[in-house]
Amino acid sequence: MLDTGDLSPAERYAASRRRGRFPLLSDFVLDLGFTLDSFQQEACEALEGGSGVLVCAPTGAGKTVVGEFAVHKALAEGRKAFYTTPMKALSNQKYADLVDRYGPERVGLLTGDNAINGDAPVVVMTTEVLRNMLYADSPALRGLGYVVMDEVHYLADRFRGAVWEEVIIHLPDDVALVSLSATVSNAEEFADWLVTVRGDTRVVVSEVRPIPLWQHMLVGGRVFDLFALRPGAHLAGDVQVSARQRGAAVVDPELVRYVKEQERRLDSWHGGSSRRTRDRYEHRPRYTPPGRAEVLTRLDAAGLLPAITFVFSRKGCDAAVGQCLRSGLRLTDEGERADIAEVVDRHTGSLHEADLQVLGFWEWREGLLAGLAAHHAGLVPAFKEAVEECFVRGLVKAVFATETLALGINMPARTVVLEKLTKWNGEAHVDVTPGEYTQLTGRAGRRGIDVEGHAAVVWAPGVDPATVAGLASTRTYPLRSSFRPSYNMAVNLVGSYGRERARELLASSFAQFQADRSVVGLARQAARNEEDAARLEAAVPADKGDVVGYARLRTEISDREKALSRDSAARRRREAAETLAALRTGDVIRVPSGRRQGLAVVLDPGVDHLDDPRPLVLTEDRWAGRLGPLDFPSPVEALARVRVPKNFNHRSPHARRELAAVLRGARQEHELGARKNRARSGAEDDPVLEDLRHALRRHPVHALPDREDLVRSAHTSLRARRDAERVRAEMAERTGSLTRQFDRTCDVLEQLGYLLPEAPSAADATDEGPHPAAEAPVVTPAGRQLSRIWSESDLLTAECLRAGVFTGLDAPGLAACASALVFEARRDGPGQPPVPSGPVSAALAAMRRVHVELHAVELDHGVRPGRDLDLGFVWAAHRWADGQSLDRVLAGAEQAGVELSGGDFVRWARQLVDLLDQIAKVADGAVARTARTAVERVRRGVVAVAVSG
Repeated sequence: MLDTGDLSPAERYAASRRRGRFPLLSDFVLDLGFTLDSFQQEACEALEGGSGVLVCAPTGAGKTVVGEFAVHKALAEGRKAFYTTPMKALSNQKYADLVDRYGPERVGLLTGDNAINGDAPVVVMTTEVLRNMLYADSPALRGLGYVVMDEVHYLADRFRGAVWEEVIIHLPDDVALVSLSATVSNAEEFADWLVTVRGDTRVVVSEVRPIPLWQHMLVGGRVFDLFALRPGAHLAGDVQVSARQRGAAVVDPELVRYVKEQERRLDSWHGGSSRRTRDRYEHRPRYTPPGRAEVLTRLDAAGLLPAITFVFSRKGCDAAVGQCLRSGLRLTDEGERADIAEVVDRHTGSLHEADLQVLGFWEWREGLLAGLAAHHAGLVPAFKEAVEECFVRGLVKAVFATETLALGINMPARTVVLEKLTKWNGEAHVDVTPGEYTQLTGRAGRRGIDVEGHAAVVWAPGVDPATVAGLASTRTYPLRSSFRPSYNMAVNLVGSYGRERARELLASSFAQFQADRSVVGLARQAARNEEDAARLEAAVPADKGDVVGYARLRTEISDREKALSRDSAARRRREAAETLAALRTGDVIRVPSGRRQGLAVVLDPGVDHLDDPRPLVLTEDRWAGRLGPLDFPSPVEALARVRVPKNFNHRSPHARRELAAVLRGARQEHELGARKNRARSGAEDDPVLEDLRHALRRHPVHALPDREDLVRSAHTSLRARRDAERVRAEMAERTGSLTRQFDRTCDVLEQLGYLLPEAPSAADATDEGPHPAAEAPVVTPAGRQLSRIWSESDLLTAECLRAGVFTGLDAPGLAACASALVFEARRDGPGQPPVPSGPVSAALAAMRRVHVELHAVELDHGVRPGRDLDLGFVWAAHRWADGQSLDRVLAGAEQAGVELSGGDFVRWARQLVDLLDQIAKVADGAVARTARTAVERVRRGVVAVAVSG
């Protein structure tokens, strides 16, 4: 209850009036035990006043209080409330919170894995579950009054963002939407869109962290403040320090001086600054950062634990715990260790002893008991959940984590440490962005526990304090839609609303809203280009003849030559693929370029089971792996033949060394040199190109002595004109871009028989009612099957079912084949992973053919092709569904060159279960029965524990 004893009479009167205007909010606040912040008060009052709300505030600011008030309001009004989150872990956490408040009989949970009390008036669910309800017109939607969309900024997610927009667009008009987001710089733009699709929406933005955040740098053995002033401090004249001032002007001078001193000292070790090279640090001794145990000991002494250290590497996280343990660091007392042991036993008690051994349970438990833990996607869920509970309870004092923790459940710390400001994004090492920096450091400062949070960057040579200050000063970031129509979305939209109405819905998406707004800027750019072109053309001397026309001829010749060259290159690639398919084991070929350039011997032509020539080869430097058409831009020729031993094992270093020696001998014996492919470009006998060249030579400007100077200006004007045309084409593409994508997607579905041809448009309807065709079925039985497949490979899965690819497979075989539709390797392996022979190999070859045919149809209609099959999980899925042990499954993956931790295995197995369950529901007869069996076979052991947890 709020204490009003310290309020003035005027303040008590204002509070009384507020209670009269907002009685539901007053009742809600009485049970909170704390006073609402101003942004929370404003958002809740808007919600009680009948508006939808968009709340943008920093991590830890307390946005969820607004969502909880929506739940309170729904219950008071006798209506339902759905609380959606982007992740199952967040749903589980919010479910527990609401059960504590309202009791288990009034709260339900629906996440795909769990279905608890789904008919309750308050249901927590993942956003995908609500999307599926809307398409199915679920009876559970009746009486729905409020939907809370937690972490709504996830609509920018490249893979799952479309779900958020689908839900926002399709929710009934009488449902109030409460959108909770991290701070974004275009909140008003997002709110404007919400108004267009949801009606009255109030935007409430707060950029104030409830817990002030100190920024530090750890340099050598010292801890420095990054800024000279605290957040919120004042300069002379009582002017508050802005983020821009903190980042640009008030970096702590003492820190800057000390960093320069360290740089000079390191430079002096290799002879002083006069011996600089292109890389300033190339010849200096290797810099050794402070040890992890040393950093934690220093933080502990300063009272700055618990801490999360972001390492950006799974192996690095595990290694950090090991380093701290070996140093003798222990951060817990006897009572805390007993509590940790109880948490560990509760979370892992149902796992088999053999599985625990494989997962490194005892080493992991030892770290936890010492108050140390790693947290990353490679951990099995039971381990992660135990770490999270121990950390939230203050039992674990130091966690080494990858950035996925920053996007996960509520797990704040007093201090966040960043060891580096670069990370691997799957393709290259890239700098941490301001948005990522804020997301990571936003974990620092526990509301109700800490009076301030701390973020610390570990200095290394080349890290400039000003750069760190720039990262720490940028506070807001734009929200960009990633929405695009999928095949599943298309059949559901057409089936529910008809094609015309579906177009209207897509045109109302946030993606189209942003695209249309961006056209204004493009129009200005096009106008500037056209003005530049007109000015430059006017500057060309008129008495010299048609210089612009002459320049245009030159441009047409250049364009024609480039087009012919591209056609020739495409022809050579086709020929290369054909010659690859003709190779035999033992053929010696030349790899023309790239890292594998040089001679290679074919170990396996690679056309048997994938219907796509990817020969397995061994190079002279003893590398073995598969190559494909992209490695051969022109036809490949067998230069010689060597004998490849029967049952040659390309994974054996000894066998590779011996065969590479034979290959080098073949080079000397046959004097294999580089053979140039003199492919004709097509330009020599092209009549159009010859006519253009003839017209150029006859043009009067061609004979002028100052021709090149004249043409140079004309070419500049033509480029400006072309730029204007390109921008206007982009404008046309953006205007209505989503509806065009939708039409192309529907065209693919029509050609393949999932949709019937489009009925007459709504414009043909009469005053007597809708056109009769509007009620005709436009989704075929195959389309209805596709509408129930929720996967990134939705259409490929449906096509494989229609083609009978899975017929005759047993449960392990079906699990193996289905895994190729969901798995994505973290990084490329050394070659194509092996697959089980027999029916599985044949089915995968058939899946490849279906994929190639589908790919061709998509290209014909201008649709971006879907993802390729990935065979990296095939053997793991087959072995697991066949009842083999986790130890053997993971060992087999390692032997095949596939990086697969215990946590990776569980995550992909769960996704495989989801897809197999969908196949079981949409397939017929034996395939459906096999899919159900496969679900049971995969959902066992560590996977079953993860699902139930």
